Amino acid sequence: MARLAQTAGLTDIQQEILSTVRDFVDKEIIPVATELEHRDEYPQQIVDGLKDLGLFGLMIPEEYGGLGESLLTYALCVEEIARGWMSVSGIINTHFIVAYMLKQHGTQEQKDHFLPRMAAGEVRGAFSMSEPALGSDVSAITSKAVKDGDEYVLNGQKMWLTNGGTSTLVAVLVRSDEGHAEGTAPHKSMTTFLVEKEPGFGEVRPGLTIPGKIDKMGYKGVDTTELIMDDLRIPANRVLGGVTGRGFYQMMDGVEVGRVNVAARGCGVAQRAFELGVSYAQQRHTFGKPIAQHQAIQFKLAEMGTKVEAAHAMMVSAARKKDSGERNDLEAGMAKYLASEYCKEVVEDAFRIHGGYGFSKEYEIERLYREAPMLLIGEGTAEIQKMIIGRRLLEEYRFQG
Repeated sequence: MARLAQTAGLTDIQQEILSTVRDFVDKEIIPVATELEHRDEYPQQIVDGLKDLGLFGLMIPEEYGGLGESLLTYALCVEEIARGWMSVSGIINTHFIVAYMLKQHGTQEQKDHFLPRMAAGEVRGAFSMSEPALGSDVSAITSKAVKDGDEYVLNGQKMWLTNGGTSTLVAVLVRSDEGHAEGTAPHKSMTTFLVEKEPGFGEVRPGLTIPGKIDKMGYKGVDTTELIMDDLRIPANRVLGGVTGRGFYQMMDGVEVGRVNVAARGCGVAQRAFELGVSYAQQRHTFGKPIAQHQAIQFKLAEMGTKVEAAHAMMVSAARKKDSGERNDLEAGMAKYLASEYCKEVVEDAFRIHGGYGFSKEYEIERLYREAPMLLIGEGTAEIQKMIIGRRLLEEYRFQG
């Protein structure tokens, strides 16, 4: 099948990596994804395969045992994986946000301790900002760390951790007023802690509980959880970067990577929805001919294909901007916003093309229809993206009067 969303200017190594991932997706993920998703079963065999391919070390520098590849390579791999099953792309996304934050902001001791094991897939990462009553207002975080000698004592409840159960390292954002004057802006009194734990549910280390999986409409297979800290003691050398008060900026830097990832996931899911829609339209006959020959269906396919191409181009642009070392919150916000909205629309059009069969769990489009809405929320809602985009555009186009 001819493919939409090709990327110009890739190196031979990038093309080889993508070809390998695409083959893995076609052979190992797509044939089993719907069955595993309906059972809400963690895809251990698929994850083991990704580990064997070296994908857990894709963006980790070679000096730490990784492949040292770019965010663009990573995003294109995520796009391919999400085309097979979006949940699998979520498993590696949180891992790479934590690895990126360590690479960019960690102390040398923290990098040496964690990154080689993360590259090998022996340590799996998750990150935690949200709380039950938080929503999009990160400044309203109530979880808190209090200094006690050479340790910090953490208390509070976190929410919506992807990989909360299967991870062994969680980057947790909490308040830490120690060393900050009264009245300090909320975002300047937050700290990221690197919390090591055992995989599983229940009490996974003294003072830290992962209650269990949250039952979700879609995005199944991957474990999404709460995290409860009750006098959790963390040594001071597990403050990311070794200095308190920088957590908000560290997390926002990681979230830019996450937003490119969500855009890539939207592109991948939309591509798969287009593939399913265009294939079904050529097989299903009404009024004596394939429905693909009806003008109304051709209009839908034209719109779907154009949206897939546009979202992919914007995602690639955002990844390349981040790789260049430039600020990319505008591009990442635009890519995340456009790709998630277009994904929803392309999936719905593919669902409509399937007619009544799209409502059946026997057809793959039913799963995609439940997965797409998560992208509208993950890594910031559409409304948050619009706020970021609007503010940045006003910075770039400030009126000179």
